Amino acid sequence: MRILVTGAAGFLGSYFAEKYLNEGHEVIAVDNFYTGKKENIKHLTSNPNFELVRHDITQPLLIEADAIANFACPASPVHYQKYPVQTIQTSVIGVTNLLELAKRLDIKILQASTSEVYGDPQISEQDETYWGHVNPIGIRSCYDEGKRVAETLMFDYHRQYGVKIKIARIFNTYGPRMALDDGRVVTNFIVQALHNEPLTIYGDGSQTRSFGFVSDTIDGLSKLFDSPTQITGPINIGNPKEFTINELAELVVRLTNSNSQLIQKPLPMDDPLQRKPDISLARRDLNWEPTVQLEEGLKATITDIKTKIASATSN
Repeated sequence: MRILVTGAAGFLGSYFAEKYLNEGHEVIAVDNFYTGKKENIKHLTSNPNFELVRHDITQPLLIEADAIANFACPASPVHYQKYPVQTIQTSVIGVTNLLELAKRLDIKILQASTSEVYGDPQISEQDETYWGHVNPIGIRSCYDEGKRVAETLMFDYHRQYGVKIKIARIFNTYGPRMALDDGRVVTNFIVQALHNEPLTIYGDGSQTRSFGFVSDTIDGLSKLFDSPTQITGPINIGNPKEFTINELAELVVRLTNSNSQLIQKPLPMDDPLQRKPDISLARRDLNWEPTVQLEEGLKATITDIKTKIASATSN
């Protein structure tokens, strides 16, 4: 296949592009480099089946492809709160442009959606039938509501025009290639711990997250991408093992042999208190579930971040 991967220089997009290149497919990588990093795909550029296009998907795309995987959108609160208008436009105008392309070419399209569509959930666990609890005008809504509208567009194009769609609701994912300054809790804690700085906990640390290692997430996404047409999703892709933020902080301190203390700051507006995916659908329809334990994944991530810090220091 000739696969168009948008947001290909981002964290997940780069792994997805790499996986399909390694399987012998052609990949057209599209990124506007708003938050994507060229170093994430640098090792792919020598592959003759890899083509890089600098482009913003809020502008129409005239490309021939056999399938589309859309990862284009800032995904960390630091980035999407800095560029809120661009963020929601990427999820609405950008996704519309990609759906128009999929319609014209009669090809399938995978949308990398998010657990943020559930907002600050009022139920535990979250399954795909839950409609969510989202503030439409809060500081996170450019991302949360943008991704919700993207799902609406996907299904409306599917129902009205017969576009072949796949929607993955991705829960917290971590691993090598995360940006040091992305503001997500795993990178924040590791960077602070390696510098022996206090680990910043927002709220009392009792809020929970479910952390999926990147290899597990990419495995789930590829199984959905390669699944029969009738499997449209949305399907939760995440690790159902739940950890409090305090537990994560203590584990990072132990694994980095850090002297860092834990400090508390006020909880940001609309920050969800609980995240735990029900992955029954992924188990049934994709024969998928995560296998990498948190400690194992953190060790690999810590090694990667150590290398990045050393490189930044030497430069």
